[in-house]
Amino acid sequence: MISLATKQGAARRFAAVALAVSPLVFIAGCANKSASSNVYTYGQAQREQIVRMGTVISSRPIVIQDDQSSGVGMGAGAAIGGVAASTIGGGRGQTLATIGGALLGGLLGNAIENRVGKTDGLEITVRLDNGETRVIAQEADIQFVPGQRVQLLSGTGPTRVVPAPAQY
Repeated sequence: MISLATKQGAARRFAAVALAVSPLVFIAGCANKSASSNVYTYGQAQREQIVRMGTVISSRPIVIQDDQSSGVGMGAGAAIGGVAASTIGGGRGQTLATIGGALLGGLLGNAIENRVGKTDGLEITVRLDNGETRVIAQEADIQFVPGQRVQLLSGTGPTRVVPAPAQY
């Protein structure tokens, strides 16, 4: 039977790990990447861009996946899983439970981080007025339909597809 002192010690360890990991999770959550045509970084702001006019040929839904895992999800999951599982059993069983909890927590944390790193996007095919065809992938925050007039904005950074002003 597990004594009250053992349970309190495990609860303190869990609280300490959660307190240590929380800032990392918060900081990782603040590092948002964006593939939106409406979002500019500070380095892209106030820079001249080239504008090319065109017409949407097609657009199709895609998924934009963050290509770099920060490891925070795996680390946080492993720490929390290991501490939580360390309250199970005693002796060798407790050690095995802690290792198993850390492994399962790490896998779960990594899976959560990968799911959070996915964004709905569009692959937009545009025929430029000069006859060339371009395909641009970006977040699906603006919908496009075939025949719609658009502008392709490019220069320093990504190429963006945005609806053309009414006069075009």
